[in-house]
Amino acid sequence: MGYDLVIFDNDGVLVDSEPIANSVLAGYLTELGHPTTYEESVRDYMGAAVHHVHDLVRERTGQQLPADFDETLHTRTVAAFEQELKPVPGVEDVLGALTAHGMGYCLASSGSHERIRVGHRVAGLDGWFEEEWIFSADDVGQGKPAPDLYLHAARQMGVEPSRCVVIEDSPRGVEAAVGAGMDVYGFTAVMPAEQLPRATGYFGDMLQLPLLLQLPV
Repeated sequence: MGYDLVIFDNDGVLVDSEPIANSVLAGYLTELGHPTTYEESVRDYMGAAVHHVHDLVRERTGQQLPADFDETLHTRTVAAFEQELKPVPGVEDVLGALTAHGMGYCLASSGSHERIRVGHRVAGLDGWFEEEWIFSADDVGQGKPAPDLYLHAARQMGVEPSRCVVIEDSPRGVEAAVGAGMDVYGFTAVMPAEQLPRATGYFGDMLQLPLLLQLPV
């Protein structure tokens, strides 16, 4: 079917941040006495808001993370982004194709507005997104897998959920999109398709997306 709005997840879909962010998170948790591998960080936290890290550590260990955990994690992650972050290969071609064909798009991320903007500046994507096209879990009070963020993005963009398609790379994100009544394509650059159940379809190369959306590049 055709769509009126494409809603992108940010981390791992627009910017190649998941390897960086999960390496930083795993290292910090290990430093705090909660041994975590990169693979475990991807499995347990990818696509989630930072409060999920607090919740899972408390559930597993009965311990609270430090009061400055969020601030320190953010500082370390942004510093790593400044050194390493790049756009997902092909994403600017996709955004150009959407623009050329007049299809609306926006992003909805579990990350903060500041983290999104820093990442876009470093990766060179800041010119593609107006401020009013950027939505964060901070805007709705809870992140994925709750559908609230995607419903908020559709409402703010003036598009019915059934006319939206979401581009996601995490199980929580796919669940959020399905809960919002939207089609969702799973981007499998980090997680394989079998870990993204219930998606409408799957693709592993960003340049395949215009074809899925029935748009020529």
